[in-house]
Amino acid sequence: MLKLSIENYFPAEQRRKYVSRLQGQVGLTRIRAEYFVRLWGYLFLKQQEDLGQSLQNPLAELGVPEGFISCTHQQAADLFYYDKERGSERAAGMMIDNFVNLGLIDKQFDGNSVCIRIRPLAKNLNFIEEQELAKLEMDTFNPRTDAIPVAHLLIHTYGVLKTKNTLAPQQIARKLRGWAQRYVIIMRVLRRTDNHHPVGFYVLYPTAKESEENFFLPPSKSLYLTTDNEIDPTKMAVQGDLDCTSVFLRSFSIDSRYMQQNNLCLLLKDVQNTLRQMQADFPSLWDFYSMALNPSDEKLASALSFQKTGQQDPQLRIHWIYTPVDHFAALDIDEALSKLEFVALA
Repeated sequence: MLKLSIENYFPAEQRRKYVSRLQGQVGLTRIRAEYFVRLWGYLFLKQQEDLGQSLQNPLAELGVPEGFISCTHQQAADLFYYDKERGSERAAGMMIDNFVNLGLIDKQFDGNSVCIRIRPLAKNLNFIEEQELAKLEMDTFNPRTDAIPVAHLLIHTYGVLKTKNTLAPQQIARKLRGWAQRYVIIMRVLRRTDNHHPVGFYVLYPTAKESEENFFLPPSKSLYLTTDNEIDPTKMAVQGDLDCTSVFLRSFSIDSRYMQQNNLCLLLKDVQNTLRQMQADFPSLWDFYSMALNPSDEKLASALSFQKTGQQDPQLRIHWIYTPVDHFAALDIDEALSKLEFVALA
């Protein structure tokens, strides 16, 4: 019955824009974004039916249900996994808890079943058409004006890593400003030309010799920006350090509204240019590391010549990826990204 109502009233074609808008912005993979949109659609349809409201078929736009609405774990499992061979009530309950942790829903138990409420973050999603988006340009990170908006961007991007000790935006901003004081050329933003707001960001972090072992340990041990760690587990190399052989793409984020091939090409070509600048300060820069957080990251990483270097982290669904600096610097970015399907990345 759930499958019938969702596919009839809110089919995949209608769900796609919501999935694209949610993915990345709030730390959701494409699959989890799809599950959340199904849940959202189900709660809306159920409330409208309970109120005796007539519904357009299919829905042109998804409304937001008011208050808490009952949804058992069995109903959620039927909703999430109707097109898959496996999917338990327990798995559905864990998925709902993930949505709570990401700030998408509130959950309470009324004594008989779980009740769910869509939170304001989902209500306020603004679906902007591609042709309406402002022009973008690359620029150096400005610690005076960019730290707070970039911190908010990173919270959305790394929502999948959220824990009870996740930092507030101002705390992340303080860490970003600390890095900028030491070596600001490694921090770059993708900026709107009309209002100068940053919509993308990356950090190329030159890693001191004594911290290279981190790339062979579980990646969760190197998390810093979004944690309450007071001491950075990865030490930054000093300019001119001949023993610095590794660079860490420590942050890479773009607002999902701007996740288009031309914008991503602009960002990645700038990464190449920054690497070339860094090689003047670090002549032995040979190894390029980053982390993959979700399947979309893995697809993009593979297209950019990165490969996995170890097992998945035992605590989180992340792993190290690696490519030689020379390989990445010589890559034809336009050609590499032309093979990707941006519906899956957005």
